Amino acid sequence: MSNFKELVRIGKDAVTRYTNAGKAVTGFSAAFDNGWGDRKQTIWLDCSLWGERGEKLAQYLVKGAQVVVEGDIGTREHDGKTYITLDVREVKLTGNGTPRQTAPSPQRPQRATDAPADDFDSDSIPF
Repeated sequence: MSNFKELVRIGKDAVTRYTNAGKAVTGFSAAFDNGWGDRKQTIWLDCSLWGERGEKLAQYLVKGAQVVVEGDIGTREHDGKTYITLDVREVKLTGNGTPRQTAPSPQRPQRATDAPADDFDSDSIPF
């Protein structure tokens, strides 16, 4: 493994999962450009950020956001393909990302018995 530090673009919203031991790991894909002109290519990284920090940062690690990541780069094999991995030690938010909006908590539907009796108009029922 070698040290890596680069400004990257988040390619897919971060997802936090938990090991059987209950330890959090936040995973996300990130891309950066390498080379110039005709030799320019986009390199994709499978990033893992362990622990509570990853849980807290996940809402900011959304598709399209730019962040600086630092960590240990490596590779893994899966189904005959080689993937570049990054075990992230540090993340620096650049301020151009918008946190992911959490869904509002669903409100309890109002039952007919909760409505005042004088608000009910039987003529408005279509059947």
